[in-house]
Amino acid sequence: MEELQQLAMHIVESARKSGATAADCVIHEGNEFSTTIRCGEVEQLKEAGAKSLGLRVFLDHRTASTYTSDFSRQGIERLVADAVAASQVTSEDPCAGLPEPEVVGQYPEDLDLFSEDVTHLEARSMMDLARRAEQAAFAFDPRIQNSEGSTFDAVYGRKILATSEGFLGDYRRSSCSLSVVPIAVSGPEAGGQGMQRDYWYSISRSLAGLEPPEEIGRKAAERAVRRLGARKVATCRVPVVFDQRTARSILGSLFEALSGESIYRRASFLAGKLGETVASEAVTIVDDGTLRGGFGSSPFDDEGVRTGRTIVIERGVLKSYLLNCYTARKLGLKTTGNAGRGVAGNPGVRPKNFFLEPGPESPEEIIGSVENGFYITEFMGFGFNAVTGDLSYGAAGLWIENGELAYPVQEVTIAGNLLEMLRAITQVGNDLEFRGAIAAPTLKVAEMT
Repeated sequence: MEELQQLAMHIVESARKSGATAADCVIHEGNEFSTTIRCGEVEQLKEAGAKSLGLRVFLDHRTASTYTSDFSRQGIERLVADAVAASQVTSEDPCAGLPEPEVVGQYPEDLDLFSEDVTHLEARSMMDLARRAEQAAFAFDPRIQNSEGSTFDAVYGRKILATSEGFLGDYRRSSCSLSVVPIAVSGPEAGGQGMQRDYWYSISRSLAGLEPPEEIGRKAAERAVRRLGARKVATCRVPVVFDQRTARSILGSLFEALSGESIYRRASFLAGKLGETVASEAVTIVDDGTLRGGFGSSPFDDEGVRTGRTIVIERGVLKSYLLNCYTARKLGLKTTGNAGRGVAGNPGVRPKNFFLEPGPESPEEIIGSVENGFYITEFMGFGFNAVTGDLSYGAAGLWIENGELAYPVQEVTIAGNLLEMLRAITQVGNDLEFRGAIAAPTLKVAEMT
């Protein structure tokens, strides 16, 4: 057994010997490198490493947690003593406890979460990638006259989880990303809106999986330039097409409403709706922790529950909420393996790879089906009430006329209800891409104001 694994097991055993009836310990070890190039010059260069651990103890149905970055013998002893002492004064909760033995385990196959190439990157190489992306943005169009910078990030680390019931899990993960934010400038003749910014980025578990920096710069610049001359539009009710980025934001709000934490508190518009139709037949939503290379994938969740695949909404019908052990017990259901935690506090509910399954049509075909409508590419000031499902946000994008993108628009306020939106989704695109734990393709809502 490796040193940190031995330490995690030692800590939970010490907690048991100190009076806890059960315990789990999580250890995080990680490194990060980040550099930002702005207008060709190095604006930021950061390198950091950290190692920390958290202990959660149970005294029958009482629970408490502590954490530390002090790995000395005295630090560990103090961590255990503090956690056990705190558990003696907390309130009893019959739903508190480790997972049931039948759900504990690990996904047996390699999920391809770690790439060695991320750990061997040199600072000069990272700065060169960021510089190339920004240079490509400037070269795309003379109207790209400034930049908020190009940033390269590399992160890699390790997670270990041990429980007093004998579970021991350990996996590594890595990721790197490259982004650029160009600023396009034009005079009053372009519509009176002289400056616009946009961005593009690529993220991958490995350096080899990133888009070329020149492609990232080109896409970012293209998006910024097409926003020049943006107009306002009069209040109207029209079809709305959400691009990948904004559709992902919508799905993030839906996850909040599906979380067991919202459901058991009756703080979600989806509470009590299992088995009911909550969306159109075009909508199937899945949470899958077993996708190879997925940004939310892991062999086990943060309670030691084996990772799996959950169909959340199937052809419009709500099939499952997303739960950790605590919220599952509160609701009288089974955990879906969605426990997530840092080193501090109790596990919450987090997405694995939560996504809207793609449909058959391309984004161009979806846009082409709209005679007069709004193609949204950015949200500002997004507001969502999970209790009612009401949402309101500022938006920018492009107006659609006769099935084509006609001109840029901005300062648009969109308001509606998420349940009504889900039921009004008429088309789902085939362009699903994962840039995080939540993903969605282009989608079309029949009408919004």
